[in-house]
Amino acid sequence: MLMVQTLSRIRRSRITIFFLAILLNFSLLPVVSWAAEEPQALGMPDWLQVVRTNADRLEKIESDQSAIDLFVTAIGPAISLPDVASTIGAKGISPQLAQDLLIPDITKSAQRLLAALVAWQFSARLTSTLAESTKPKNGSMTVPALQIEWLTSHGPFPSITETEQRLQALNAPASDSPDRGGNLTAIALSASRLALEAAQQAVAEWWKLKTWKDRVRVARGLSRLCGTWQWVIHNHQRHHQEQKLSLLFPPPGNGSTLMPGLTELVALGDTVYLRWEMNGHTQEDSLLFSKEGNRLEGTFVNSQGGWGSISGKRTASCTLN
Repeated sequence: MLMVQTLSRIRRSRITIFFLAILLNFSLLPVVSWAAEEPQALGMPDWLQVVRTNADRLEKIESDQSAIDLFVTAIGPAISLPDVASTIGAKGISPQLAQDLLIPDITKSAQRLLAALVAWQFSARLTSTLAESTKPKNGSMTVPALQIEWLTSHGPFPSITETEQRLQALNAPASDSPDRGGNLTAIALSASRLALEAAQQAVAEWWKLKTWKDRVRVARGLSRLCGTWQWVIHNHQRHHQEQKLSLLFPPPGNGSTLMPGLTELVALGDTVYLRWEMNGHTQEDSLLFSKEGNRLEGTFVNSQGGWGSISGKRTASCTLN
């Protein structure tokens, strides 16, 4: 009787896992279908195809260097990031230029993206194995400890630890108990959650890499603006009243917050845009660099009807913390 109940549970478990496998694929469709709506605008990759094509190589990644090698040679070009891949893989770039190009940042994003694909591939392999067999071979569904350590350092992937713990319990002697089918179902659910975590991280890091050049332009603009400036504001509304201000702009990427009242700052090329909000009033400044970046000239307009000119002069160079 016990044998009959066990077989019945295993059959139900196989059916459950089969539908979970389908659910896993459909649960990822929102990400893929969202990308398919505007493929020309977003250029979103076919993630499932990327994972399938590179499954064997993804399965072997367990270090930063192996992840970068795969990104540069295969993954980067496959997901419409050839410029990022070639920049990361370039040799002989000076430390200063590497910092200007944000190479440390995009390298970290590439590693996190590869970690997401490795986790995604493991989830897909695990789900497929569970759907095809009621008694997977020992080792057929595990991840090497070194790879687990690397994945968690580039995650987080909360479900991967849970999945591994359930797999270890399944391979223990107690796995022959009548509740084996329930254990398989729990593993399949953990794998499904892991796939979603991996998909979310892959898309987030891909978008960071996709907008890399824009971030470089912004960082360069902020670097030009960095320093202490003396501004003279000429307000035509108030009988041509003039006001002098001393403003300090911090270097980009040092964690400094904007000055009080400054809610938006955009510096691209020779153009600088500032938006100020204070006490229910707003002001927008539009400026241009001149004199080798040591002068700023432009205009302002505010919500009180004020308008006029702004002239800025750098009085101290940028100070790096």
